[in-house]
Amino acid sequence: MENKLQKKYGLFTAICMVIGIVIGSGIFFKAVKVFSYTGGNMGRSLLVVGIVGAIMIICSMVFATLGSKYEKVNGVVDYAEVALGPVYGYYVGWFMTIIYYPVLCSTLAWVAAQYACTLFGFPTFGDIHMALAALFLMVGFGVSGLSPKLAGKLQVSTTVIKLIPLGLMAVVGTVAGLFNGLTLEAFTTTVSEVTSGGGGVFEGVTAFAFAYEGWIIATSINAELKDAKKNLPKALILGALVCVGLYMLYFVGLSGALSTADILAAGDTLPKAAFSALFGNVAGTLVYVFIVISCLGTMNGLIMGCCRGMYSLSVRNMGPEPDKYGEVSKKSDMAANSSLIGMVLSGLWLFYWQFCFWDGLVMKTTNVPIWFNWEPDEIVIIALYAFYIPMFISVMVKEKDLSFVKRFLLPALAIASCFFMIYCTIVSYGMQCLYFLIFLALVMLLGASLRIPPEPKTPIVHKKK
Repeated sequence: MENKLQKKYGLFTAICMVIGIVIGSGIFFKAVKVFSYTGGNMGRSLLVVGIVGAIMIICSMVFATLGSKYEKVNGVVDYAEVALGPVYGYYVGWFMTIIYYPVLCSTLAWVAAQYACTLFGFPTFGDIHMALAALFLMVGFGVSGLSPKLAGKLQVSTTVIKLIPLGLMAVVGTVAGLFNGLTLEAFTTTVSEVTSGGGGVFEGVTAFAFAYEGWIIATSINAELKDAKKNLPKALILGALVCVGLYMLYFVGLSGALSTADILAAGDTLPKAAFSALFGNVAGTLVYVFIVISCLGTMNGLIMGCCRGMYSLSVRNMGPEPDKYGEVSKKSDMAANSSLIGMVLSGLWLFYWQFCFWDGLVMKTTNVPIWFNWEPDEIVIIALYAFYIPMFISVMVKEKDLSFVKRFLLPALAIASCFFMIYCTIVSYGMQCLYFLIFLALVMLLGASLRIPPEPKTPIVHKKK
C-alpha cells in the first residue's frame, strides 16, 4: 500500500501543533486541582508542573531521535512498529485510535462548551452544554476532514491567540506579586491540610498530566510534514520547552493576582477571578473568550491526529476494512472515512463524559457502576506510558549508531519517567486503574479480532477519489 497524503505542513505548523495541542484547557481547569492537592503551597505546585514538564521534555527528546531516523505514516505507530514489529505497532495504533485520540477530542469539546456556556450565561451542564459540545466536534472534524490545509492554518492562528492571556498573566501577575507580597506568601504558606504522604505531589502529577498531554499526536502528521526527519524533532523539543516555561510562569503569575486562599476558593472560575483581580471585571469576562478559542485550538490539533487514526492502520493493511479507511480523497487530500470514524468515536466518548463522569460521578444523578466510572482524560495515561516503555527499550537495544546520551541516558530517564507516571496514576485512582485496564483489555481483544482483514477478492490499491 502506498501512502497518498501529500507534504503540506512546515516547521512552524508542527511547532504550533505541539504547543497548540498541549496548551489548551488543562492549564485553566487543572491548575486549581493542583493547588488543592498540594494544600495551596506554590513550591509544591510548581514542583508538580516541573515534574510533568520534565517528563514531557525527556520523552519528546527520545521521540525526536526516532523522528530523525524513521518517517512513514503516523509517528508513534511507526516507532512502535520499529520497536517490536507490525503487530505491536497495530495495537499501539488501535489504542490511540479507539481510546486516546477520541478521549482527548471529546474532553476538549466538553470543556470548551462548558466555558462557552459560562460566557453566555447558559447552564454549564445539560442539553445546551451537550449540544454545543457536539457542535464543536462536528465542525472540528468537518474542517480537518474536508480541508486539512485550513485546519493547519487554524492551528497556527489559535496557538498565537491562546498565548496572549497566558503571557499576560505570567508577566503582569508575576510583577504584581513581587510588589503586593502575595507571591512570597504563596511560597511560604500551606492553606489546607494535605493528607497524601507525598504532599499531594503524586495526585497533582496525575491531574496535571492532562495539561501536558497530546504532544505525541503531533507525530501523526509526519507523513505530511515537509522535511519531517529534521522538522519533527525540532518541533517536539522547541514546543515542549515553550510549554513548560509558560506553565511555570503562569502559576507564579496566579500567585500575584490572588491570595492562595482565594485561588482555592475560586474553583473552576479561577481564570476569571485571577484576570478580574489584575485587569478588572471586563477583562475577567473577556478571558473566557480566549479560553474558548484556546480549547477549540487544542481540539483542532487533537482532531488532526484523530482523523488519521484509522488511516494509519489501514495503510499497513491491518484493522477493519483497510481499503475503505485507507482511501484518500483527491479533492481534500484527506482520508475522509478515517475522519468520519474518528468523529463517531469522539461522539461516543463525549456521551461517556456526560453520562458516566458528569451525571454519574460528579452529579450523582445516574447509577453508573464504579468499575465504569473514571475520569478518562487522566486515567488513560496509565496505558499511554506503558506503551511507550518498549519503544524506549528498543532505542537502547537497536540504535547502535547513537551516542551514549541518546542511546542509553535519555531512554533510561524516559523509562523511569513512564514508571513514575504509572505509579502516580495508581496512587490517584487505586482500584479504578484495574477496572480501566480490564476495559482496555477488552478493547485490545476487539482489535485482535479485527487485526487481519479478510482476503480481498482483488488486490487493494489505494486511490484518490
